[in-house]
Amino acid sequence: MKALSIRQPWAWLIIHGGKDIENRTWHTKFRGRFLVHAAKGMTKAEYMTALQVVSGAASFDVLRGLPMMEDLERGGIIGSVELVDSLDTSDSPWYMGEKGFVLRDPKPLPFIPMNGRLGFFDVPAEVHS
Repeated sequence: MKALSIRQPWAWLIIHGGKDIENRTWHTKFRGRFLVHAAKGMTKAEYMTALQVVSGAASFDVLRGLPMMEDLERGGIIGSVELVDSLDTSDSPWYMGEKGFVLRDPKPLPFIPMNGRLGFFDVPAEVHS
């Protein structure tokens, strides 16, 4: 199965917070379910920026449910989501990039520690089954 590394707290927001767009600088022809890999890296500034975006894009319940920076799982698989399109623009409040992957049907998974990679990468079936 394919996986994509996404920095926290964006990865958590895809799985738990209704984030329906993953912002990227590139398009993909890939369509289908992929594993959401929470990257190891996250700065305090990135977390604070995300809080500002969440306060405008999500409900108060999502903001209240967002884990503190030190409690976010990093460096592994946290769930899966379906990629249904790759767009140049979107009306989604989560869209803020040059390109956007349209996401639906997120499913949390038990945390699986794993190194990430750039772009979509393959994860052996025995790891996520």
